[in-house]
Amino acid sequence: MERPELLTDPSAANRTRSVMKRLPEVTLAFWIMKIAATTLGETAGDLFAQTLGLGYFLATVALFLLFVVTLVAQLGAGRYHPFLYWAVILSTSMAGTTMSDFMNRDAGAKYLSGGATSLGWGPQGLGLGYPAGAAILVSVLLAVFAVWRLTGTTFRIGDIVTFRAEALFWSAILVSNTLGTSMGDFLSDSSGLGYGGGALLVTGALAVLVALMRVPVVPNVLLFWIAFVLTRPLGATAGDLLTKPAAKGGLNLGTMGSSAVLLAVLVGMVAHAQIRERRTATAQPRG
Repeated sequence: MERPELLTDPSAANRTRSVMKRLPEVTLAFWIMKIAATTLGETAGDLFAQTLGLGYFLATVALFLLFVVTLVAQLGAGRYHPFLYWAVILSTSMAGTTMSDFMNRDAGAKYLSGGATSLGWGPQGLGLGYPAGAAILVSVLLAVFAVWRLTGTTFRIGDIVTFRAEALFWSAILVSNTLGTSMGDFLSDSSGLGYGGGALLVTGALAVLVALMRVPVVPNVLLFWIAFVLTRPLGATAGDLLTKPAAKGGLNLGTMGSSAVLLAVLVGMVAHAQIRERRTATAQPRG
């Protein structure tokens, strides 16, 4: 069983593939940017829905449309562009935040603070609760993977070079980010662990996955997708830890300030990745 490719293979076959690739190499920097993007997705989603008062319904509609716009740009690109790729990751994280909140929450006092009875225009939420919402999302995610397997296309991110495979990839990403938000909110709000405890639990689970990378019988692809899902609740709990009031166990940094700092970190890292990608493309042998 092949082990995770943390660095680009310098072989001729992989140099050729890097010209065609539509998605990034899975390196340590990839995971750092993923966690930054998902944490920003949590704080920015809450910024639109709660701080700006749009509510879960309007914020979900707006952010889902943003996801569609960024996805069309990504799918239309001829090759991997870091800014496009991470724009889609960020838009799925923001949309996943408000979609999860809309599914799981309602207009009860538990979710609305300050004596408010409503949040934004439209329905306040479906009130399914975190367990039911997570069960639905797990079922949808498994259905996406089942369809993906039936098409015969690869699950390996480094080998995805076709439109169909990438469309399936992004479908799984949107659902997994929504599921991860539900998991993170459950850990923060309902499990008794609190924001810090929830973040530590998910970090521990990710550490176990890192250790399993050295176990030959555990498929690399399975580890990747579990890690991809788990980094979303890590971002959700970390985002809540940054923004929620101290009385609830948060650091009370606010959604605006936290989002601005996280955006600056993510943009800086993506800019660095863009520069590296251009250098790699320039260094490719021609003809």
